[in-house]
Amino acid sequence: MPEYLAPGVYVEEIERGPKPIEGVSTSTTAFLGETERGPVKPRLVTSYGEYLRIFGDVFTSAAGDPKYLPYAVKSFFDNGGRRAYIARIAGAGGATAKLVTGPFTIEAVGPGAASNRIWVTIEPGSTTDKNGNALGFRLRIFYWDRPASNVPFDPVADTTTLPRPSATELFDDLRFEADSPNYWDKRVNHGNSALVTLAVATGTTMSAFAAATGPLAGGVDPPAPPGSADYLGYDAQIDKRTGLSALALDPYRDIAIVAAPDAPGAAVKEVITHCQNNRYRFAVLDSAANVAVSGNLDPRSDGNIGDTKYAAFYYPWIWVSDPRSGARIKIPPSGAVCGIYALSDNTRGVWKAPANETVAGAIDLEFDVTHGEQEILNPRGVNVIRRFPGRGIRVWGARTLSSDPLWKYINVRRLFIFLEASIYNSTQWVVFEPNDPKLWARVKQTVTLFLRSQWREGALFGDKEEEAFTVAVGRETMTEDDILNGRLIVEIGIAPVRPAEFVVFRIYQKTSAAKE
Repeated sequence: MPEYLAPGVYVEEIERGPKPIEGVSTSTTAFLGETERGPVKPRLVTSYGEYLRIFGDVFTSAAGDPKYLPYAVKSFFDNGGRRAYIARIAGAGGATAKLVTGPFTIEAVGPGAASNRIWVTIEPGSTTDKNGNALGFRLRIFYWDRPASNVPFDPVADTTTLPRPSATELFDDLRFEADSPNYWDKRVNHGNSALVTLAVATGTTMSAFAAATGPLAGGVDPPAPPGSADYLGYDAQIDKRTGLSALALDPYRDIAIVAAPDAPGAAVKEVITHCQNNRYRFAVLDSAANVAVSGNLDPRSDGNIGDTKYAAFYYPWIWVSDPRSGARIKIPPSGAVCGIYALSDNTRGVWKAPANETVAGAIDLEFDVTHGEQEILNPRGVNVIRRFPGRGIRVWGARTLSSDPLWKYINVRRLFIFLEASIYNSTQWVVFEPNDPKLWARVKQTVTLFLRSQWREGALFGDKEEEAFTVAVGRETMTEDDILNGRLIVEIGIAPVRPAEFVVFRIYQKTSAAKE
């Protein structure tokens, strides 16, 4: 209670009524896979151009096999995706390129041979004192996105040699003093440079500064493709975790969809387990390439997939145009499907099945699936991508991999994820409040208002509010033992909308009866 010790007028702010529940994001996607370069910590990108700046272009393995993550990200944004975390899987045995010159150590942000195409120039900064002496130094970084016999070279000294750098970064007037707003660590590191990190020997000052230039060297690609342990990325030190283990940390809590295009089977199992353990994430899985006999597909019987309500499976692969060369290339469909999830969520709602939507950028299918073949695949939880004359290439399935009929539809599972996550995040204020009827009434009001708004938007089934949902809290949900042990139990009943998967029109001949 407030204290009133002197005469006067006192104004108090109090809280009454329900607190609003804010709906969580359902379209933020995490992609796991190999990239040409870039950090191994998950990084948010909001466009394919930003992906190119941080993680590089499309690329192939040493054997010439394409790596599919860049294509999946491009397809994601082409189909309506807005936010994607890229979790680079680098694999074991790689090395990071670096350059040590004087007091400066410049190191690539991640391992790989692509960083050997970086050239660095360190020179006096452009701001000078009254005597013309530079107050700081300038760091210039140049990167070539394709190897060549003369790459890298000093493009500052040589202004005519081709090819010219494809990316350039400039950091001017960097200072050695830690209290300066232009301190080199603030300006260059912590994700500000997409190419390098900088370290400077302690005690370095401009009085001992010497210009330097040279290439980064020593970067090595991993000798073998990454396996399930690399996708899991677990390390006892939290700040060294990568892959799925990094995505489990709090900074990435807003992720709702997870995809690992063309990941090995054991890694797919790790992705599914990650989503099941997290409870608020859903996995989008690809079929293997070159599955010509679609009747052999049965993901629930696959030891690396199995029966799960937290994943959906898509077939077949799609043909798209290579974003660099324009040539046709066959890619997994998960990137496009994740984009369709995001587009459907943002234009209609998470309760709308992400199906009967055109696959933007798809110019052909690896295999055409007939209606008869889909009659075999659909009950197995295989979501087929089909071509329809005059309507284009469309996602023609909306099922999870669950054999439980309550959870067989993607939109039902994702709707419950959305509701559970929203209520969980927005009711944290309840913890340690007095567990009495006043709190029960307030919590009931809070949840009821949220569910009412979802019902009005079309997320819940029912002509009346009481048909769409119920919220119960109080003596009917808690025993005296629950109350004494600090448990507040709220029971919520939801009637989700399900998709009209089988549309049946019954047509009959109507004849006129004979008149008497």
